[in-house]
Parts: sequence; structure tokens; C-alpha cells
Amino acid sequence: MLASPRAAPQDTTAGMSGGGPPPRMSVIVPVRNDAGSLAQCLAALTTARPPDTEIIVVDDASTDASAAVAARFPVRLVRLARQGGPAAARNHGAGQAAGDVLMFVDSDVVVAPGALRQAAALLDARPDVAAVFGSYDARPAAPGLVSRYRNLLHHFVHQEGAAEASTFWAGCGAVQRRAFEEVGGFDPGRFPRPSIEDIELGLRLCRAGHRIRLERTLQATHLKRWTFRSMLWTDIAGRAVPWSRLALEHGALPDDLNLRRDQRWSAALVGLATVGLAGSAIEPRLAAASVAALAGVIWLNRRLYRFFAAHGGVPFAGACAALHWLYYLYGGLAFVGVWAATRLRGTWSRASGAIRGGLRRA
Repeated sequence: MLASPRAAPQDTTAGMSGGGPPPRMSVIVPVRNDAGSLAQCLAALTTARPPDTEIIVVDDASTDASAAVAARFPVRLVRLARQGGPAAARNHGAGQAAGDVLMFVDSDVVVAPGALRQAAALLDARPDVAAVFGSYDARPAAPGLVSRYRNLLHHFVHQEGAAEASTFWAGCGAVQRRAFEEVGGFDPGRFPRPSIEDIELGLRLCRAGHRIRLERTLQATHLKRWTFRSMLWTDIAGRAVPWSRLALEHGALPDDLNLRRDQRWSAALVGLATVGLAGSAIEPRLAAASVAALAGVIWLNRRLYRFFAAHGGVPFAGACAALHWLYYLYGGLAFVGVWAATRLRGTWSRASGAIRGGLRRA
């Protein structure tokens, strides 16, 4: 998986050359048309960089000034001839890296001053841990309801996650090189575009017997500006659908983060509330069932909604709750759609096999 035929390095340049001891940590930053955020990302990384750390920026065939921005900083720059997606870009960066620890940081993330030292120190102190990741902080840079909702939701979910994690996050996460190479790195064939490639890597690490730790104090600021449209596209096409496929392939997924049992119940209750609301035009008593179902969702997520209120007031929390319910609805529908498509393909495959077998016997 480490090699990808979709993109090849054109040149490796800038800022850091040979001489001196090899780095302990290699920070890998994939970027695709994100020059504005990249400047802030690299400014924070170069300021926080310990002496035994190199920074590698992998430009995924950007058409903006991302490469020119990277060239202004003391980093190595790898430029790809064709777009291959963040999974391929990270793999190329890992192939160029000299460090025993690979730290992945997204181009729209600003790490805290001590983040790199913290990640390296944790892996040094815990040789039994193969990877560590953190979360966004509770101070999202982008204004607006959707951006604040998305970034605060991510922060809350990771802060509530189990320290003994079952997945990985490449927004701000480090992995021992030996473990990364053992499982084949990210899977660019399956994930040619931004998706759940980091989560899937974490699942493979765990299935190979490696331990992953969620370190709640390892935090970074997210610069991304979300729109309602980008949220829907990312949540459905980039996350819900591939998540559902993984779940059906492996039979089960971890009871952690946004797949916890209470989150699954919440999705089911929102689906029930939607059916009840639609049916209330025919049977008005179903409206009471919808209200009861939504009350259950509020109860299951009461700590999250209090968190939203603490960071934006009650009106903000109410708007976030509405977006959250919508998230449960389309996430649940995506799972049902993938499940139905999988069953239909299985039925069609068996029927076709039976027909072909009958024809051969005839």
C-alpha cells in the first residue's frame, strides 16, 4: 500500500539538507490547494519543532501557491505529478522520511507549541504503544454556525473517547514507523480522495496487535471553514458510506468515538422520530412518538448539548442540536442504503451463479 502508481515525486527540495544525526521524528504534511492555511500550519510546526525533527510537505499536485508557500519554510518539499489523495501523499512522505516516528499533521491544522515533543515523549515512554493521536481544541478559527459546530463536535467526541483507542486520526497523530510499515501504511487504492483512510489504518494496526492511545491533551486548532454543502458531502460520501462498508465487511466496529452504542441508539431514535413525523399526517398520535424519540436523543446527548451551550449560548446549542439530528438521519440512511445494496449484490451473485450452474448442467 505504501507505493501508489497514481502519483510520483517530481522533486524534493528546500530548507533541510543532509549533515548531522538522523531525525527521531518526521512530520508529514499533505497539502492540496490550501496555501492560506498551510502558511499558518508550517509557521506553528517550525516554531514547535524539536532539534531532532524534520518536516516534510507533500504537495498533492496543487494548482495554487501551496508549493511556493512551503518553499518559504525550512522544510523538505515533495511535489507529486498527479493528484493521488491524502492517503497516497502521506505514504510518499513516509517513503521520504528518515525518522523512526511518523507524525501526520493536516495542512489546515495549527499544532500547539509543545505538541511534537508531547507525541514523541509519549511514544518514547510507552514502547508498547504504536500510535497516538489527539483532537482539535475548543477554539475553532473559522466563524459561522456550521464551522463552529463541526469543529466543536470533533473536539467533544475525541475528549470523550476511550484512552485505549481502536482507530487513528491523521489530523494530528503519530505512529511508530515500524508499525506503519508492517501494516502497509495508508490504502490509497481504496481511498483516492479524503475519507476515513486514517480510521481504516487504525483498525488494521489494532487487528495486527498494536496499541493506539488517544491523548486528550494533544490538541491543535482547526482552520477549516465548513459550509452546509461541504458538511453534507464529507459526512455522507467521505465518512458514512465508507464507514458502513467497513462495518459490513468486518462484521463489527469499535464501541468508541462516534460509533459508541449511545450514538447508534441516537441514530435509530432520530430515524424513528422522522418516520413518526411523516406518519403523523395520517395518524396524529405518531407525533407523540416522535417527540418521545427526540427526547431520548436529547437525553443521550445531554452532555454534548450542554457543551455547545457553554461555548455559544442556548440558541447556538439549539442550532447545533438540529444539525446533529440531521447528521444522525443521513448517517443512518447511508448505512441502510449500503446494507441494502450489499444484500442485493449478494442475492444477485448467488442467483447468477445458480443460473450459470444450471446452464452448464443442461
